[in-house]
Amino acid sequence: MDDFTFYFSLGWHHIINAEALDHLMFITALSAIYLLSNWRQVLILVTAFTIGHSLTLALSTYDVIRIHAGLVEFLIPLTIAITAVFNLFQKDFSPKKLRLNYFLALFFGLIHGMGFANTIRFMLAKEQHIALPLFGFNVGLEAGQIVVVILILLMAYFAISKIGIPRRVWVYILSVSSLGVALYMCVQRWPL
Repeated sequence: MDDFTFYFSLGWHHIINAEALDHLMFITALSAIYLLSNWRQVLILVTAFTIGHSLTLALSTYDVIRIHAGLVEFLIPLTIAITAVFNLFQKDFSPKKLRLNYFLALFFGLIHGMGFANTIRFMLAKEQHIALPLFGFNVGLEAGQIVVVILILLMAYFAISKIGIPRRVWVYILSVSSLGVALYMCVQRWPL
């Protein structure tokens, strides 16, 4: 169980960490268009992201795929920017209109998983089974994401229901903030 705890902690800190700004911005952009009443959809969305992340980590750990780390570090903030721009052009926030988000979360999870793949590949010995470490890491990752999402949804509830900020304005605030940070990161991480 020590391995599970270690990797759970690693997954948790992969999200809940001052240096995890790119992941926090992605979760913010992904959650920006949802309300507290949409918590089930957001949970599915975050789980889709974790599934993509897990798949890439497993494939990378087994050395099935390998992508240059510099390119991946550029693609991660690009996924944030794309998600934020997608939010800005949404006119209808009904669950039916937002189904594309599940596929985006899954696909972008694949990209984000490559960002941590090199680190975890070196941590796991060649002969070590990766099932328990990856499971522990992904449970920690999912738990961290759920905490961040709950905070974002509670802030949305407070901002929209209690303060009276229009939902469209709230979505713009979160999306434009995420977009600004993402574009800055893209410039910093340009893969040349």
